[in-house]
Order: sequence, then C-alpha cells, then structure tokens
Amino acid sequence: MSRFTDVLLLPIKGSEQLAERVLFHHRLKVLFVFALITLILTWQAIQIRPDASFVKMIPASHPYVENYLTYQDDLSGLGNSVRVAVANQQGDIFDAEFQSVLQRVTDELFFIPGVDRAALQSIWTPNVRWTEVTEEGFVGGPVIPPDYDGSLESLQELRLNVLRSGQVGRLVANDFRSAIVEVPLFDFDPESGDRLDYRALSERLETLVRDQYQTEQVTIHITGFAKIVGDLIEGAYQVAVFFALAIVITLVLLYLYSRSINGTIVPLICSLIAVIWQLGLLNALGYGIDPYSMLVPFLVFAIAVSHGVQIVNSIRLESLKNPDKWHAARSAFRILYIPGLTALVSDGIGFFTLMVIDIQVIQELAVAASLGVAVIILTNLLLLPLLMSYVGVGDRAIEYAQQQSDKGAERWRVLTWFTTRKGAVLALSVAVVMTVVGLYAARDLQIGDLDKGAPELRADSRYNLDNAFITDNYSTSSDVFVVMAVTAPEQCSRFETLSSVERFQHHMQSVPGVQSSISLADLSKRITSGLNEGNPKWRSVSRNQFVINASLAYVPGGLMNADCSLLPVIIFLDDHKAHTLQEVSAAAQAFADTYNDESLQYVLAAGNAGFEAATNQVIARAQYEMLAWVYGVVSLLCLLTFRSVKTVLCIILPLALTSLLCQALMAQLGIGVKVATLPVIALGVGIGVDYGIYIYSRLSSYLANGMNLTDAYFETLKTTGKPVAFTGLTLAIGVVLWVFSPIKFQADMGILLTFMFLWNMLGALILLPALTALLKPHPALTSGPEVYDSPR
Repeated sequence: MSRFTDVLLLPIKGSEQLAERVLFHHRLKVLFVFALITLILTWQAIQIRPDASFVKMIPASHPYVENYLTYQDDLSGLGNSVRVAVANQQGDIFDAEFQSVLQRVTDELFFIPGVDRAALQSIWTPNVRWTEVTEEGFVGGPVIPPDYDGSLESLQELRLNVLRSGQVGRLVANDFRSAIVEVPLFDFDPESGDRLDYRALSERLETLVRDQYQTEQVTIHITGFAKIVGDLIEGAYQVAVFFALAIVITLVLLYLYSRSINGTIVPLICSLIAVIWQLGLLNALGYGIDPYSMLVPFLVFAIAVSHGVQIVNSIRLESLKNPDKWHAARSAFRILYIPGLTALVSDGIGFFTLMVIDIQVIQELAVAASLGVAVIILTNLLLLPLLMSYVGVGDRAIEYAQQQSDKGAERWRVLTWFTTRKGAVLALSVAVVMTVVGLYAARDLQIGDLDKGAPELRADSRYNLDNAFITDNYSTSSDVFVVMAVTAPEQCSRFETLSSVERFQHHMQSVPGVQSSISLADLSKRITSGLNEGNPKWRSVSRNQFVINASLAYVPGGLMNADCSLLPVIIFLDDHKAHTLQEVSAAAQAFADTYNDESLQYVLAAGNAGFEAATNQVIARAQYEMLAWVYGVVSLLCLLTFRSVKTVLCIILPLALTSLLCQALMAQLGIGVKVATLPVIALGVGIGVDYGIYIYSRLSSYLANGMNLTDAYFETLKTTGKPVAFTGLTLAIGVVLWVFSPIKFQADMGILLTFMFLWNMLGALILLPALTALLKPHPALTSGPEVYDSPR
C-alpha cells in the first residue's frame, strides 16, 4: 500500500517543488500572467446571463420523459406552459368591457416569442368550440360568436356557448368570474432558434399583460414553470445583495481576527478573483447561471475564504520566526501546499460526482462547482502567497500574533480535553446519541416538494397567490399528470378502448390528491347524451360503434392524435406535493401493470406533474448514490495522503454525522430533497472536509516530531484550529442572514448552510481529536508511542 500511495503522491510532491520554484523565483512574470487571465475572464464574466430551461429540470433518460418525447408531437400543450387567468372583480365574465380586455390579453400572448401559437387556447381562439345536437343534427362553432359585437344579445349567446363548450372549470372559472388563457411554450424560440429566454418571457408577461391590463376592475394571475423561473431570476439581484453583505461581514471579521489590512484585503481579492474566473470560464464554455445554481458562486467564495484564512494565518506565524516577507510566504506555501491541494482536489472531484444524477441542471451545477474549486487552486493556493510575499501581513499583525501566542492561546486548551480518554468517550457518546436521533428524525425526509405552488418562493409571494387563485376557482389545476393510452392506428375510439379508459379514470378518481380528469371517453359520453335529448341515462360509452363514431364527429385538439393511435388521459391534481405525486404515479402504474395488453398500453407520463414525479424518482435513487460517490472519493484521497484507514475515519465520520443531521433538519423544517436542495448536502461535505484535512495534517506533523496527542493538538489549535473556528463562524454569520430573503429557496439554503458550516467546524475541532484519541491512542494512554504517518 505504501509503495502504491508513494507512486500516486509523487506527482503532487513534484508539483509542489515546481510550483514553489516558479512562484517565488519568477514572481513578476507569474503576476503578469495572472493579471492577463483575470482581465480576459472578467470580460467573459460580465457577459454571463441567466440560463434556465424546462428540459434541463427533467431527467431526460427517465422512462416517463422518454415516453413523452416519443409522443411529443401528439401532446401539444401538455408540456411546458403558462396559464394566465383574467378575473373580473366587479361581476362575471359576460361583460363587454371584460371581454374586450380578455381578447387583447389573448392577442398579446399570441404574439410573444416562444409561444406555441397553434396550441394556444382561450375562449377567444377558434380552436375552442361548442357542440350541440339539434333536430337538424350536430351544430357548433367557436365559443365567441362570429357576429359578436359586445351587445347584450351577443353576450347572452356567449354565455350559452360557454355552457355548451364543456370549458367551465377549465378555461372558464366555476363561478364565471374569470377566464384562462392556456399558453403552451416551445423549448426553443422558433424565430431565432435560440433557447427560450425565460427572463425575457417573464418580463413580457409582466409588462405586456399584467402591467398593461390589470386595473381595480380586472386582475391578472400568471402561473407556470416559466413564471417561477422568471421570479427567481428577478430575485437573483437580491441574492447579489446578500452576497455583498456576506463579503462585508467577512471583511470586518477577518480584520478583527488578523489585525492586518493586507491579510484582510488580499485573501478577499483572491477569493473574488476565484468567483470571477469561475463565471468567466462558465461563459466561455457556453454555460449560464441557472436560478437553481445561483448560490454556487457564494460557495466558491466561501471555500476560497476558508483556504485564504489558513494561508494568511500560516504566514503570520512564519513571520514570527522570520519577518522577511518572501521567506514567510514561501514557508507558509511549503507547509500548506499538499494539505490544501488534497482538500481542494477532494472538493472538486466530490462535486463532480453530482454528474451521476441524470438531471441536466444538477450536472451543470456539478461543472460549475468543480470549475470553481479548480480555480481556487490557482487563485488562493498559488496567487495568494505570491501577493503576500510582496506586501506581507504587517508589523501590527505580527505583534498581535505574538500577543495571542503568549496570552490568548491558553483559552484553546480546554478543547484538548477531548484528546483524553474521558473527553473522547464523552464526545463519541454524544455523537452516537445524535446519530440515533438523526436517523430517527430523518425518517420523515421526503423526496420532492412539500408545499403547494412554488416552494422556492414564499407562501405569500405573488406567484403562490396567483396559483392559489387558479386552484380555488377552477376544476383543473395547474398540476397536470398525463397518462397516454396507446393503441394501433384507428383503434383509439373502439368501445373496448374507451370503456377501459373510463375504468382507468374511475380508478384514478379515488386516489387522494386527484381533482378531476378528462379524456376522449368523457367527450363521447357527453355527445352521446346530447344525441339523446340530454338524457343522463345515455351519458356512458355506448357499445354501438356507430354511436361512438357519431359522438366523435368533432374532437377538440389534445384528446387524440391524427391517426387515432394515442388517447391522452389528462389528470388534474390538487397539488404537486411529494406524497401526492407518489400516490398518483403508483396508482396509475398499478392499473397499467394489470390491464396493459397487446391492443392497449397505458404509458406514463407527461404533464408538469408527470415530469416532477419522474424527477422525484430519479432523486430518490440518486441521493444515496451521490453521497456514496462523494464520500468514496474524499475517503480515497485522504487515504492516499495520510496512508491510514484510521485517519480517514477520523476525518470522514464527523462529516457523515453532519450530513445525517442536515437531513434530519430538512425533515423537521419541511424541506424536501429535490433539484434545488440535493446538491447542498454534497457541497457541505466539500467545505467540511477542508477543516478536517487542515487540522489533521498539522496534527500529524506534530505527532511525527514526537509530541503526545494532547500537546500536539494544543499546538494544532494555536496554528490551524483558530482559523478553522474563525472560518466556520464567519461563513455561518454571512449566510444566516439569508433567512430574511424574500426567496424561500435562498432562506432554506441559508439555514442548511449555516448548520453545516457550524457542525463541520465543531466536528473538526471536537469529534476529530476524540476519534484520534480512541482509534490512534497517544503515548499517555498506551505502554509505548504510536507511530504516525506525516502527510508530507
């Protein structure tokens, strides 16, 4: 094993010597290269734009999505769409002034770029019709009369047409006080060929529709994925404010800690350069910033600050031995290069393991986070000590470090109690109890959303109020689950097919969370009843094929495809909560497994609720696989560096406890595991492993010099432990303010990140030495000295 690890670590040790020689003997040339790259990537970073896509949010290889893509052309309007409800606050919709507004809203939406105009539906579009059986046979036409002029007579005719159209509860509210415009969207703008710009679309919906037509009499309500993304992008500017506030807090606390202006400004500049390089490289590679990954730049900044504090602190301590700026920076570089590189490589590879999740937005987040960590190696591990070799930490900082070394260090001795047998046993006992509590509390952790509407936004946000309005006033909610009944060509209208679909709808109607459903069978029953003077006894699927054919003389778009081989069953849900989607998916699949045969196949699933159900299933399978990869990679790199399984356990077990407690916290706070929250756990592991690697690398060096564990840990606390504590507290203070964000997604992430920053810090300072004391006993507890491998 030793020979194997030596071979693998040889390139790292070789790179240390090369990097040290190049950095400190060619400083001006290296600085010029860094400055040039920074200018180029700053220009790139300025051009980066928000980048969101409906397709990116769904697992492309999941059977549900593959089935949808197979029949996509026959399911117009059942994918990505927006619903715009126009409500009359002073009466019903049968008002000339209101209808004028509804017509203009429909026209405005029709001409917005990215709209599937052929599938757009409103009572003002010709594809929404009414049908009636009279003594002369079938009659019908568009819901808006051809001779509509706003008169009382035409409004009465409109009322009659609406009642005959079957659109009450779907395009017209149950109380007749509002009407909906269904706006299906393309994933790509058909005019430009570019990916649909959700930010621009959301702005157009606001300026061209809501701002222009909303008055005291008429209100506008807009829902749909595109609007959620638009509101998140709008809130991204507020995220930037909190980011700036975190930088200011870090600046103040870092100065109070170091008492060095240079040691405060230079690490922050290098950390901000890391963020600039990350954004510039993302833009150069063709990526944008997705609203669900907009916190990644802050995490890159946090990791960079963590390493920057370690480097500046090490330079301060080396300056006590040799005040020469160049020698102090070079000595600090030599001490921290291998543990810093190991930690950052662990972070980068660990983040990249998010690629195992087959959801594009998470895979792009993995690329962004890994790229950010890669640039930290250059900006903080290399550039920072190089800059400090010119400016130094300053005499005042050196004097303050000397005072702290003489007087202030004793306060840290209390933590060395955890290296004694009693202290270690107590710490491990508490950890075991917390593990049991965490396992119990994490049982309630659910996959997916746990709230109605858009959980990424506050419950009282404009979007969630709009969604509540539509859910309360219509029989068809915005949460749509579509099951595709597939037959041979020209067989979807057979009695056997329609009666089976009717049984399926009855089966699904008994599932909790199902609001209503609609299919070709419903149309056939309604028309058959109409053919028989509206007698409700005839409201059923007729066994006579000629009667069925007569009832389906006219079929509105979306209820069957052109060759009658596909019959979508559209199921409207109360919400898209995790439990609702799980129950609906299971019930639909159970029916399909029982009744699918060669003539009729029930295929799941389309609609926004169908896609979200697929996403939840992928995340449920991938979350533990992702954690296994993250911990596996980090453990392997720690093993290669420290060459001891026991050492790996000392570093990894505190991180694992933090991950478990984070899941328990999510369960108790009602935060589900979904696209927005899943990566946070992996990112928290990446930040926490830095603490453990830095502490153990310094601890093992003291142990290798013959110190017992208690003394070695006391020296470690004075040199490395204090920066770890400072970093954990500073970052926690920076993100805890996010709880005041109007975006609930950011507030939730603030809570989780604050928890992980603090617990990773406490785990590194308390649990790591306790595990070391029990797994690798120090001389005071054994008959002979223990041999420790140095990371160097």
